[in-house]
Amino acid sequence: MKLQSINPHDQSVVGELEITTKDQVLETVAKAKSAFKTWRFSPISERVDYLKKYRQKIADHKEEIAKLISQEMGKPLHESRNEIASELEFVDYYINEGPKALADKKVLDKGKEQYRTVYEPYGVCAVIAPWNFPLSMFNSGVLPALLAGNTIVFKPSEYSTLSQKMCADLLLESGSPDGVFNLIIGSKDVGRMLIDAPIDLVWFTGSTKAGLEIYQTCGEKFIKAICEMGGSSAGIVFADADLEVTTENLYWARFLNCGQVCSAVKRLFIEKPIFDQVLQKLIDRLKQVKIGNPLEEVDFGPLVFPEQVTKLEEVVADAIYRGAKVVIGGKRPTGKEYARGNYFEPTILTNVNLDMRIMREEVFGPVLPVLSFETEDQVIEMANNTEYGLTSEVYTTDLKKGDRIAKRLDSGVVAINTDNYFKPPCPFGGYKKSGMGREYGEIGIQEFAQVKLIAVNQP
Repeated sequence: MKLQSINPHDQSVVGELEITTKDQVLETVAKAKSAFKTWRFSPISERVDYLKKYRQKIADHKEEIAKLISQEMGKPLHESRNEIASELEFVDYYINEGPKALADKKVLDKGKEQYRTVYEPYGVCAVIAPWNFPLSMFNSGVLPALLAGNTIVFKPSEYSTLSQKMCADLLLESGSPDGVFNLIIGSKDVGRMLIDAPIDLVWFTGSTKAGLEIYQTCGEKFIKAICEMGGSSAGIVFADADLEVTTENLYWARFLNCGQVCSAVKRLFIEKPIFDQVLQKLIDRLKQVKIGNPLEEVDFGPLVFPEQVTKLEEVVADAIYRGAKVVIGGKRPTGKEYARGNYFEPTILTNVNLDMRIMREEVFGPVLPVLSFETEDQVIEMANNTEYGLTSEVYTTDLKKGDRIAKRLDSGVVAINTDNYFKPPCPFGGYKKSGMGREYGEIGIQEFAQVKLIAVNQP
């Protein structure tokens, strides 16, 4: 049985791959377990050399990867290229800082007593990746796990299988021992087979619904799960913000990757005195964009699959029924060039209230509800009124106020006057139902290792 990769621009078949059977999943996990017996004791310098070779292969094939990403999941080509450029920096971080993060650490030296912590791998790590940033999500789950000495069974998303398989192939070509990195292919049922197999650790990025199911299974098996899940991030704009910078930041914070970003600003709160001004700037910004084939010079490509468009139509219709007003967008674009694609216009809604689905659910697409506020307490209450807690953004020239607001927001990340917080040294993860554990930075590498204390009393 084969899994087809479908181009969201015109529904053409990009390619197809054989789906992994249940027996093959179990055989793959067994192979990884066998390889772990020796890989766990490999020197970290050997693991780093493996990553160096992989980095070079990514650099050598960057244009090919970028085009495949855009074909498979609809990201504009310039954004796919940017993803690869950014990821090369992350790989450099793992290469340069990974050995330091995993090095033994002396915690107490008192006369004859010496205590140190050491970092040891868990075993077989199941990595289940999403489709919205194919290379980034591959690297985030696989590379730190390998550095820490785990072996890997990787399942790419069914919506970006070819591009993530290409990354997997380049990693395999980099020369790791047999069984250290392994690939399986399929949709959710294959992912479930992997979670049910005798693995030792799970890394998952995806929907909150799927993450909660995985976390429940891991709890029953009593194994660790690192889950980065949904988000409905708040953007808060105060009257003293630099509006030119703020507007441009908010454009990217909501509409990058056609709005298909877990950490995107999905609810915007603007202080009342500047509400109309900021709203008009955002409308004017969206009037400039071009929608179309992601392999051409466009700002917005299609959504990854048709159900995404249907979901957007449903939440927008619900909002309108409850009194919201569409000030720009709100529908599929018309024209024969969009007829076969999963396209939806970038959209802004006003007259929104907290009972609408668009304020309660994670909306994965280019739709932004905008509300006004009058006091700090009011906007904090509205911003925290969600089951998610991934990121938030605050815009103000009063940095003391910004810091005060940041400390009251229930978010794993709070950005003040920026939307650019994905940096290799900076941990990323959420509160509440947005996840468990952290990615990136020293702590993101150490998530894949168990901590052992070795206490020595010298005779």
